[in-house]
Amino acid sequence: MAAEPAHIARKGTSRLDWLDALRGIGALAVVGEHLTTWALPWLRPTAFNLGTYGVLVFFLVSGYIIPYSLERHGDVRAFWAGRAFRLYPLYVAVIGLTLALSPWIEVREEVPRDGSAVAAHATMLLDVVGVGGVLNTMWTLSYEMVFYLLAAALFVLGVRDGRGALPVVFAVAAAVTGAAWAAAPLSGGWVSWVSLGGFAAGLACVLSGRAVRGASVALGLMALGLLLLSSRVPWFGAALLAVMFAGTAIHRWERGQGRLWPVGVAAALVAATPLWALSAGWWWVQPARWVLTVVLAAATFAAARALRGRRVPAALTRLGVISYSLYLVHLPLLLVLMEVVGEMRWAPTAAQVGVGVLVLALLLPLSWLSHRFVELPGQRLARRWTGRRAASGGVPAR
Repeated sequence: MAAEPAHIARKGTSRLDWLDALRGIGALAVVGEHLTTWALPWLRPTAFNLGTYGVLVFFLVSGYIIPYSLERHGDVRAFWAGRAFRLYPLYVAVIGLTLALSPWIEVREEVPRDGSAVAAHATMLLDVVGVGGVLNTMWTLSYEMVFYLLAAALFVLGVRDGRGALPVVFAVAAAVTGAAWAAAPLSGGWVSWVSLGGFAAGLACVLSGRAVRGASVALGLMALGLLLLSSRVPWFGAALLAVMFAGTAIHRWERGQGRLWPVGVAAALVAATPLWALSAGWWWVQPARWVLTVVLAAATFAAARALRGRRVPAALTRLGVISYSLYLVHLPLLLVLMEVVGEMRWAPTAAQVGVGVLVLALLLPLSWLSHRFVELPGQRLARRWTGRRAASGGVPAR
């Protein structure tokens, strides 16, 4: 949920404001899913899943911009420094806050009460190693991380996928794994520890400039193996990667470097997979709801792209800039308020609306503060690190 902000990628122009707006829409959709579930059930849509819609919009944006950002900078070491300094400060701060509040808000049962939870949180590969996050919103970061690892591996190998094959490959993987098994073939705390060892060793090599190519490829292969063999629901993880690589394919098509039709093939496969997937029992991947969720996310991205030449409402672009904070901060706030005000689903409508307004009135400034005092300092550290490397004569590592 933390693609590079378009306002950074565009270096001061406004032509990519639509991407920030999409990130703002995605963040609001996830907040809306959790807020309406608790306090405003009469506003919650049931024909599709609002939170998953927001996640798919986010992932399309990540796929669209991350490989382009990596190729534009041309330096996989700088890419990983930027990702680490952007993602981890707020991530660690929110984990610490949640644990500090654990006497009042219970830590989820899905979080193992042993060291494997620490190992899984350290890599962010939570969902793909079968471990629940301290906050249930953190599952999406697993697939963002897998995408980063795969994108970096493809970059150092010089693979640009001009034919648009990758979204189709992952959509086919989703279709096959969905039919092949109902649960991940690999499980257990050892997966978290092995992945931590590989992750730490690989990134240490990349950031130190030693065996960058080999380490990046090894990390990509590890990510692919985890995605298909140890994810909580392997077909679903592969489908999410198909969505992200669809965003990449769209960007390449725009630049005259690829084809668009594979995106349609991948979308059709992703939408249809719950029809035969052995593990598809939860309500929002039931075929009709899942198809509508996928269609709405695709339509939102397509509409924003079609209107990208027009002025974008400043409120949406600002929400996009703070979307990572919105995404991670909103759930601790909701959990605390749940403890304070109690169950709201059967409260009078006026009380429900009042609580909804209160949540937004608290969430927006809190998210701005966390962006200002946690995210931005991390981003400045990343720029200093890459600046010192450039000043010392560092050569982009491909």
